[in-house]
Amino acid sequence: MKTKGLTQDQQLKNKQPAGLVITIDGPAGAGKTTVSRAVAQRLGYRYVDTGALYRGVALAAMSNGIAGDDDDGLDRMCTDLELTFSKRENGNPRLILNGSDVTGLIRTPEISMLASDVSARPVVRRFLLELQRKMGREQCVVFEGRDMGTVVFPEADVKIFLSASHKARALRRFNEMAGASDQSLDQVADEIRRRDENDSGRELAPLKPAIDAVIIDSTALSIDDVVDKILEQVNKMRTFIDKKNETEKAK
Repeated sequence: MKTKGLTQDQQLKNKQPAGLVITIDGPAGAGKTTVSRAVAQRLGYRYVDTGALYRGVALAAMSNGIAGDDDDGLDRMCTDLELTFSKRENGNPRLILNGSDVTGLIRTPEISMLASDVSARPVVRRFLLELQRKMGREQCVVFEGRDMGTVVFPEADVKIFLSASHKARALRRFNEMAGASDQSLDQVADEIRRRDENDSGRELAPLKPAIDAVIIDSTALSIDDVVDKILEQVNKMRTFIDKKNETEKAK
């Protein structure tokens, strides 16, 4: 639908308050990456895959022979660790670890499990917490992760928790990995189950919806359906902020 020559997406881009932060949390295979990228693209926002940051730390730890529970070793490593994102021509973000593009190295089952382990270590979370909040201060961003709305940005403007059935999540992840892994569907399902247990059961920043998050079950929804639901929430927040600003100006 168009209004005054502008599409809904264009209106959102033009009217969005500066510094708006959108968080999209959820378990593995819930569709966070695809949805977050689509939302960011339609809003003209920056997209940050925080899971890739943890995978980058895991890759660095593995490369340096540091165990996932070696807090001293992880602390020393993080002191000199440099993690950034850059873009290729297709617009997809690339993870740069100490100057090297490691995007193609961080999606293995081994890195996935080690990333879950290191994400439970306070020293790693402190290191990435500061980095993520710095990214949030710089520009309008869509953050994809597991504790974005509960820990990193508890005052985020729009908080989404994306879920789906275990069966649906396993099948999605299996299809995503087609040709890149020899894992069977059952093995992928078991890996996701272990990730769920690790992420939800850890004492530090466990995976759970924020109290004020909008929960979306994507099991039976298309990507476009989910994106539209999120943009509805963004539009509601935009309207709320506009009215608030008008009220303050009238005082």
